[in-house]
Amino acid sequence: MQVKGVSMTDFTTNIDMNVRMMNEKLRVDRNFDILQRDVLIGGKRTHFYFIDGFVQEETIEKLVQFFYSLKESDIKDIDTFLEVGMPYTEIEKNGHYDEVEKAFLSGQTVMIIDGFDECILIDCRTYPMRSVTEPYKDKVLRGSRDGFVETLVCNAALLRRRIRDSRFSMEMYTVGERSRTDVAVCYIDDKVDKKLLERIENLISSIEVEALTMNIESLAECMFKGKWINPFPKYKYSERPDTAAAALFDGNIVIMVDTSPAVMIIPTNVFDIIEEADDYYFSPLTGTYLRLARAFITIISILLTPLYLLYAVQPELLPNWLIFTKVSDELNI
Repeated sequence: MQVKGVSMTDFTTNIDMNVRMMNEKLRVDRNFDILQRDVLIGGKRTHFYFIDGFVQEETIEKLVQFFYSLKESDIKDIDTFLEVGMPYTEIEKNGHYDEVEKAFLSGQTVMIIDGFDECILIDCRTYPMRSVTEPYKDKVLRGSRDGFVETLVCNAALLRRRIRDSRFSMEMYTVGERSRTDVAVCYIDDKVDKKLLERIENLISSIEVEALTMNIESLAECMFKGKWINPFPKYKYSERPDTAAAALFDGNIVIMVDTSPAVMIIPTNVFDIIEEADDYYFSPLTGTYLRLARAFITIISILLTPLYLLYAVQPELLPNWLIFTKVSDELNI
């Protein structure tokens, strides 16, 4: 049954219709980890939905315990309830099912109260997460020992701890029709190239895929199509928050993807690829020497190997002063 003037994707004041819509669309009977509870608060039926493993049970228990002490006058309407009867900061009201479904599948708790045409989203979620330890790939002799993890909120906190600037921004996007993966674009407003930022934002907004199967690598493949004519790198990966913070201070853009322990740094060049985190912790003279030595060795390894192979196949191309490097089949004893 559809109420006149109300979309089937909107909540109504009838709690039975709202609960039925949630149960059908979320397939509650076929998901063991989707939990629900029906309680009586201030004389009104209230229904809770949350995902097991994504919710802080202690917080929910304290909230429900507080709700039992509310009177009917405290929940006469949703605004009064949020002002008087909700002792929690991270809350939001929403009456559109699509937005509520996305928030719920992201881990937020949904609270439906009889008589309200909007539900309440309580953000008391927590994600399974490993400890913030030094990345195995980017170990340093000196410097911080923390690294990015697979949780986007924790990675954002690691950057915010290092950049206490009001001009530092982290804009959130959603990519993937089915996965709905969270993607954050980080930059410092007065340092970033605005044209590059606009181009990156347009690229992310225009991505049409079902899911980012391999998180940040899938995002990179969607954003930057491979071109054989330009083999040089367009982005750089890093698992170190200090490296990402240094890149932001240089005016670069950092892209974080939920479930990925690495971030993408844009733009980049060949010399950024051969750079290491240890370079920042040495004196300018020592750091510059290490970078130059690494660049020189890289160029030599790129040029010397094919030249040696060429001269081994066609020794007549060798100049006289390099004739001693000629490969001979005869063994002189």
